[in-house]
Amino acid sequence: VIQAVFFGICVLTDLSSLLTKGNDSQEQERQLKKLIALRDWVMAVLAFPVGVFVVTMFWSIYIYDRELVYPKLLDNFIPAWLNHGMHTTVLPFVLIEMRTTHHQYPSRSCGLAAVCTFAVGYILWVCWIHHVTGVWVYPLLEHLSQGVKIIFFAAVTVIINIFYLVGEVLNNYIWDTQK
Repeated sequence: VIQAVFFGICVLTDLSSLLTKGNDSQEQERQLKKLIALRDWVMAVLAFPVGVFVVTMFWSIYIYDRELVYPKLLDNFIPAWLNHGMHTTVLPFVLIEMRTTHHQYPSRSCGLAAVCTFAVGYILWVCWIHHVTGVWVYPLLEHLSQGVKIIFFAAVTVIINIFYLVGEVLNNYIWDTQK
């Protein structure tokens, strides 16, 4: 969903840029700048770190034991192409976007705070779903003790923050910028 929203914003930004080209309207220019800032923020804080996290974690766990993250039963409901759409194509598309469009990253402290907020919010949502339904969204969590879950959730938050930093460094390297 994050990737679909992000790339929707990208399309909207590109269309708005094309439609306002040559127009002297300061209001349209101001709105376009806001849209570009939103696009850049979503890329920096959500699309890149979460996208890279999903691909690396999903396929690492899948290779180790697919039942922990994507039980064979799901093959009956979710076709292979859709699985790859959710867990594979995210990475090349987000890397292509990073290579073709310069993104202005927020300050490091604001970016890391936003990534942490998202990670903690998502973890709380996963725990809430378990609380209400008695079923873990990710079967892996069924096999972890309470203490190990806390360590796992903390590690996940740290890893997503590392991916944020990797995205910032990669963006600066590709576009040869320095802070």
